[in-house]
Amino acid sequence: MAKDDTLKNELRAAPKRRRPDGRRQFLRGAAAASGAVALGTLAGCGLGGGDDQSKPAAATAGGSGDLPTLNLKFQAGFPAKDPLFDVAQDFYRILSELSGGKIKVELLQSGSVVGAFDQADAVHKGIIDGSHAVPAFWYGKDNALSLFGTGPALGQDANTVLAWMEYGGGKELYDELYRDILKLDVVGMMYGPMPTQPLGWFRKEVKSAQEFKGIKYRTVGLSIDVFKNMGAAVVALPGGEIVPALERGVIDAAEFNNPASDSALGFPDVAKTCMVQSYHQPGEFFEILVNRRVWDAMPEAYRTMFKVTAKAATAQMSWRVLDIYSKAYEELRDKRGVSFVETPKDILDAQLKAWDAVIAEKSASNPFFAKVLESQKAFMKRVVGYQVKFIVDPAQAYEHFFGKA
Repeated sequence: MAKDDTLKNELRAAPKRRRPDGRRQFLRGAAAASGAVALGTLAGCGLGGGDDQSKPAAATAGGSGDLPTLNLKFQAGFPAKDPLFDVAQDFYRILSELSGGKIKVELLQSGSVVGAFDQADAVHKGIIDGSHAVPAFWYGKDNALSLFGTGPALGQDANTVLAWMEYGGGKELYDELYRDILKLDVVGMMYGPMPTQPLGWFRKEVKSAQEFKGIKYRTVGLSIDVFKNMGAAVVALPGGEIVPALERGVIDAAEFNNPASDSALGFPDVAKTCMVQSYHQPGEFFEILVNRRVWDAMPEAYRTMFKVTAKAATAQMSWRVLDIYSKAYEELRDKRGVSFVETPKDILDAQLKAWDAVIAEKSASNPFFAKVLESQKAFMKRVVGYQVKFIVDPAQAYEHFFGKA
C-alpha cells in the first residue's frame, strides 16, 4: 500500500473533533428542497421556468428602467474564523457599492452547503450561485487547474501570474479549460495576490531534504506531486481539518496560507515551528466562480461590475494582506513563542528538481497542461527576466536601516 493511501486510511480511522453541524444540515436541506440555493433570484430569466423570461422574477425594481436587485449565495473555501474570510468580503462590499446596493451576495463559510472541495461542481449544478476559493481545490478534475495559482515556481509571484492572466493569454486558456475541457457551466475570474506561502508548520524542524523523506504532509494542487517526488507521504485536507490532524499526530506538517490565517485556524497551538520561504506555492490568488445561467441572466452592467470589482479588490487585497500578515508574524514570533525558520537551501533545490519531474510528467500525459505551461514560461521568461534585472533585492536596504530580519 502506498504511503499516501496509508495516511488517508489513518485519517479516516482517527477520531475527529465534534463540530456543530446544525446550520450545515439546515442549509443542505434547504438546498435539496429548492434544487438550487439562490437561482430562484433569477428564476424568470429561464432558470426557474417563469412565464416572463425578460427579467429576474425575484428581482425588484424601483421604477421603469431601474436595474433589479439580485440576491446571491456564494460559499467560501475557508472557515469564517480565517482572516481571509473577512478579506474576501471586501470583494462583495465593493460590488455592493458599485451597484448602489442592488447586488447582494451572502458569503457562506466553508462546508455550509457542500464540502470545500466540491464547490466547483455545486456552482455548475446550481446548488450555490458562486464559489470563492482557489482552483487547486478541484485539481483532481484536471491538473492544469493548478497552473492557475499553484503552478511551477518559474520565479513569479502572484501578481506576475495575474499579469499573465490579463496580458499573456492566461484568461483565454483559463476559460477554455472550464468551458471546453471540464465542461462546467461556470464563469470564473481571478483576483487578489497572496504573498509567497510558508513551507508550513512542523511538529519538528526539518533540516535537510533527506529528512523530508517520509514526512506526513498536507498540501493541495500540484504541490501534492512535488512533495511526493521529494519522498513525503502527502494528503489533501480542507483548512478546517488540518489542525486536528496535526494535533493527533496523523500528519507531521502542513501548509495552509499565511501567518494570520494559520494563527486563526490554530496552527501555533499544536506546532511551534513555522518554516518560511518555499517554491511550492509562490503565486496563489482567489478564484470567483459564478453559475453561468446566473451570469448570463444578469444585466450587462452587473457583469461589468463583477469584472471591475475583481480589479479593485486585487489592489485592496494586495495592500491589506501586507498589513495583516506582518502584524500576525510579529505577534506569533514575539508573544506566541513561534520559531520562524528559513527553509534550508537544499530543500529549496529539491523542490525545484521535483518541479522539473512533475511538469515533465504532467505535460507528457496532459496536452492542455503543456499548452498552458508553454504560455506561462514564455511570459515569465520575459517578465521575470525584467524584474530580476531591474528590481533591487530589498534585503540589503532592510539590513542597513533595521538590522538583519
